[in-house]
Amino acid sequence: MPLNVWVLVAAQALAMCTAPFIVFIGSIQGRLLAPAPEYATLPVGLVVVGTVLAIKPATWLMERVGRKRVMLLGALVGVTSGLLGAYASWQTSFPMLCLAAVIGGVGLAVVHQYRFAAMESVAPEMAGSAAARVLLGGLVAAWLGPEVAALGSGKSESFPFLYSWAGLAVVQALALVILVLGYRAKSERVPETAVGGGRPLKEILANPVVWTAISAAAIGYAVMSFIMTATPLSMTEMAGHDLDDAKRVIQLHIMAMYLPSLISGWLIRVVGIPLMMTTGLLAYLGCILLAASGISFHHYLWALLLLGVGWNFLFVGGTTLLPQGYRQSERFRVQGLNDMMVFGAQATAALSAGAVLASVGWATLLLVAVPLLVLHGVLMSVWLISSNATAGGPSSPR
Repeated sequence: MPLNVWVLVAAQALAMCTAPFIVFIGSIQGRLLAPAPEYATLPVGLVVVGTVLAIKPATWLMERVGRKRVMLLGALVGVTSGLLGAYASWQTSFPMLCLAAVIGGVGLAVVHQYRFAAMESVAPEMAGSAAARVLLGGLVAAWLGPEVAALGSGKSESFPFLYSWAGLAVVQALALVILVLGYRAKSERVPETAVGGGRPLKEILANPVVWTAISAAAIGYAVMSFIMTATPLSMTEMAGHDLDDAKRVIQLHIMAMYLPSLISGWLIRVVGIPLMMTTGLLAYLGCILLAASGISFHHYLWALLLLGVGWNFLFVGGTTLLPQGYRQSERFRVQGLNDMMVFGAQATAALSAGAVLASVGWATLLLVAVPLLVLHGVLMSVWLISSNATAGGPSSPR
């Protein structure tokens, strides 16, 4: 892999810490500061709101000034989020905590573009492997984010989580340094094209492959976020597990999201995208069945591990499939639309998780995800039928 890909892996390992960091302490600190219990998960949901709001401006800027400058700006935004969160902890301010979460989401919108930058730094046949390699940075983030969050979580802390947020600001600053020193915009293999070129968006969206790619990532993210956001509260408030158990489950879950990236690029080349996506759907169904069958530590743990693997197979599969639906001159528009829909779905899921958990309970919350999985299965079937009709064989959608 080119140097750019490894630089993005290292930057992702640090910059992506914002996501597991806020997933772990967002609802817990939210419960401490929120005016009512139903708002406890609001900071977690607002991270995704910030991501959705920033995706279009981020891709618009990347098209005009280049990926590196925007990636540096995104890292600076991450530093700002950490400083605002520290200030919110010092002032015990729930609105300021929510603002820090939104700003953190803005930084993550840029981090989510790393995978496309990596794909554009390698030959087309290696695009899936490049995207998967960058996601490997999430393995470090899965461990580091909650560990940084735990820095200021002790019961003796005068201002809970203040040092946690300050630590996050330091981590984001390190990501900025790595990008400044290591990333080379000239190493991108995809040539620059005229701004706004390509077909009308309506024509692009008429292709079933685009909808299949978007639904794989969007539904994969929505289901994962819906269940993951509710898990710490379900474990600590309803099932009686302690905070360390919840931290361990979230850490291992996020590791399960990214660890399959060691082989997912290879799997795409060997078995093809359709089988990868089907395996992801089956992993999600296994997660739901296991989580609904009990509330022991191991029920939560193994269900969340399956949830992580299912997310990886759907997200990597969708990311790799997406370029088959657009021309190079259309990439920023389609990538921006893809991520808006992906993280819009995730925002809706994360924002509703707390209210659904409080009103109907853990078991019913899990069942809400089933229709979404069925929807992706239908869209994938439409794509496969149409591609087989045009290409005359099942091997074409690889």
